[in-house]
Amino acid sequence: MNSREQVQAAWLKQIGAAAERYVATETKREDIEQRRKMKDSPVVDSPEQICARAQRLATSGEMPVEAMIEVGRIEPSDRVTTLERIIGASNELQPANFLSRGARTAASVARISLSRNGREVPLGTGFLVSPRLLLTNNHVLPDQDTARQVVIEFGAETTIDNDPRLPARFRLDPDFFVTDEHLDFTLVPVRPGADGKPLGDAVGWWNRLIMDQGKIVIGEAMNIVGHPMGRLKEIGIRRNQLDLQLDDFLHYSTDTEPGNSGSPVFNDQWEVVALHHSGVPRTDEQGRILRRDGTVWHEGDGDDAIAWRANEGVRISAILTHLAGLQRSARDQEFLAELGPNAGPVGGPSAIRPRLAPAEDRTEQIGPASAPRESTELRHGVTARAGAFGGTRHLLFLHGRSQHGRDPELLRREWTAGLNKGLTLAGLSTFDPADAFFPFYGDRLAALLQPTEETALAPETMAVDHALAMAPTTPQARRLYEQILQNAAADAGMPAEDGQPADRVEAEGLGSIGSAIVSRLQRQLSWLAARTDLDELIIAQVFRDVASYLADEQIRQAVLDCVLETAPASGRLTLVSHSLGTVVAMDLLTRLQPQLDVAVLLTLGSPLGLDAVYNKLLVPGPHRPERVGDWLNAWSVVDPITIGCPLRHIWKGQLREIPVDNPKERAHSIAEYLAHPAVAQAIHNGVAPTTGP
Repeated sequence: MNSREQVQAAWLKQIGAAAERYVATETKREDIEQRRKMKDSPVVDSPEQICARAQRLATSGEMPVEAMIEVGRIEPSDRVTTLERIIGASNELQPANFLSRGARTAASVARISLSRNGREVPLGTGFLVSPRLLLTNNHVLPDQDTARQVVIEFGAETTIDNDPRLPARFRLDPDFFVTDEHLDFTLVPVRPGADGKPLGDAVGWWNRLIMDQGKIVIGEAMNIVGHPMGRLKEIGIRRNQLDLQLDDFLHYSTDTEPGNSGSPVFNDQWEVVALHHSGVPRTDEQGRILRRDGTVWHEGDGDDAIAWRANEGVRISAILTHLAGLQRSARDQEFLAELGPNAGPVGGPSAIRPRLAPAEDRTEQIGPASAPRESTELRHGVTARAGAFGGTRHLLFLHGRSQHGRDPELLRREWTAGLNKGLTLAGLSTFDPADAFFPFYGDRLAALLQPTEETALAPETMAVDHALAMAPTTPQARRLYEQILQNAAADAGMPAEDGQPADRVEAEGLGSIGSAIVSRLQRQLSWLAARTDLDELIIAQVFRDVASYLADEQIRQAVLDCVLETAPASGRLTLVSHSLGTVVAMDLLTRLQPQLDVAVLLTLGSPLGLDAVYNKLLVPGPHRPERVGDWLNAWSVVDPITIGCPLRHIWKGQLREIPVDNPKERAHSIAEYLAHPAVAQAIHNGVAPTTGP
């Protein structure tokens, strides 16, 4: 059997297995359709999946916060219904860059053809998932010998003027080769081009695989890019819909054709949710594949004669779980590590991991034994170039929460872009991103927080109460989280209820007095969301991470040690901090080298106005740091994290303060804070050369 015949036989086996799974799940599809009719909404799924999806949309910033708030104002029958409406709205409300991001992503998709006897026969599609690794189906590339015979073409498509492009052609390097027949995937490197650059650089994009749940739910649209029947690249959007989630596979309705085998299946945020591998054919009672005219199909009839009823893709999380369980050599691990931290254990420490052990068994996961792994595998910050600002003046950016998995260099550029906007508005010269220090503690914080974030809450509880769902599980952090919510709600003007002392939450704790206190916490969170128009999940997550940092000395010291790794040792420092980073900055001031003169401190979007926060600092209480020269605090009235501002009435002494008019949909954005001319002016003054007498 030659390679082409082998591929055809493997494909027939896959579509047969897909048909069997489809028939076996008929009852599940009927149940989903009934629920859709009852809810009058295409979006239906388990409460756990709905909550995970809504949280991902809220925290990623992919859906405008104002749109989420508007949907949430419609009176729901329950919280899950509200979240379903938000997810449904996200299908219709795409940002202006949706198509341009799709075009960028499509560049990573390639046509795979078998080169034999001077002819090239299309086999399917593949796509980059790291700078070097191509993902496709097992039935497209079943073995290393087949992989050595194929040609990979990127850019086999038409230009904006509808003219065919000349594709870039590459060969595979199957000395590293991972495949699995059941999950129908193959992972193999692509050889560099003539210039020796990794293919990801040449193509300009590769797809970051994500282990986490919440990428898509039943009823959402899906987008597929591939080479159906070997034609030039095509894209299917909007008419594709997820119909059913199985443990390892997804079923969906699309217009794809057999040549789409190996295509990436995306959600509307262009995150890969599945590897397309098979159509689902109609079959008779004997399991025989049927033609469109209802007669039995035979191999000589051709693929286009089959009566297709659905499509099936392999879940990306299932592939990543399989890869994580393989025995790997050091060289294999080097390849797989390129998948990145969001790919879970196979790609290094993940920001959000699969389900963990019970809380009482987790001490080993965050104790001293894990430190060597962190120091060698987690991302570190980036230092400023030598000689920046004369070599004796330094600019340091200190980020906030939820930066895990991000590239510190890219973050530094984003911060500098916001600052340069403010400098331009102030009539000042702009900065080079390479001139700033950017300590990065995001991965380390996430690795330490994750064991304490995992909860045993039932999905229905998570759906009803965001305050409870986001609460830390350790007693000290939970109590502080409750205090912060209470303080913030009181500062936002929430009236105390008759017969319910305001400090009762703090005194008795969340888990000890039952649903009344749980309800109170949720009301406090809802009050903050209503007063600021920012999503409850975002507010709760920020306060949760602040509480975890302040209540756990191991987390606090790990974060400070991480920042100090990238901080300068001497000279004149301008320290710019944001959100949780402002709390870290106040502690950092007690740990910096005495030879470092902190000339300017900026706190942007800070929770330092809450007594539950400033009383837990290394130097507790609202005491202005003596080593700081000029201190500027910027806050926005629509930013709930700054609800305790202004600070000048609490932090006595020399403190300058300005309110900024951030847009509601970007109320807590660091770029918006930095773009304010007064903020940019203060930073400029900090790094400008000092003049002597």
